[in-house]
Amino acid sequence: MLWLKAFHIIAVVCWFAGLFYLPRLFVYHVQTLDDAGHERFVVMARKLYRGIMWPSLVLTVVLGFALLVVQWPAWQGQGWLHAKLVLVLALIIYHLACGHYRVQLAERRCQKSHVFFRFFNEAPVLALVAIVILVVVKPF
Repeated sequence: MLWLKAFHIIAVVCWFAGLFYLPRLFVYHVQTLDDAGHERFVVMARKLYRGIMWPSLVLTVVLGFALLVVQWPAWQGQGWLHAKLVLVLALIIYHLACGHYRVQLAERRCQKSHVFFRFFNEAPVLALVAIVILVVVKPF
């Protein structure tokens, strides 16, 4: 049980590293005007998204599901857990949105500004704060 939890936390940290960094790359990518800079950001975003974020997301979900299965009788009916799972689902949708914007930026079709991506970048921070409070404090 503790090994599952430890590896789940490691996967979450890796996933969040990508969720924090990729939208920041988008800010810089949108502001880049030269072809060499554009190609650099395309490669960086692709490697981050495919090589770090997707594997981390998959491990986070698989290990989280394993923890649910192991602990289900004790966690059944816990409101904090349901709220956390809703936030995790929202983060998965955010992750997919990052993939969508990554492709748009690579194809030079993105109409979003650097200001949009600066605000977009804050969503995982808010989710992380809420999830940590839910898991540690268990307010309901």
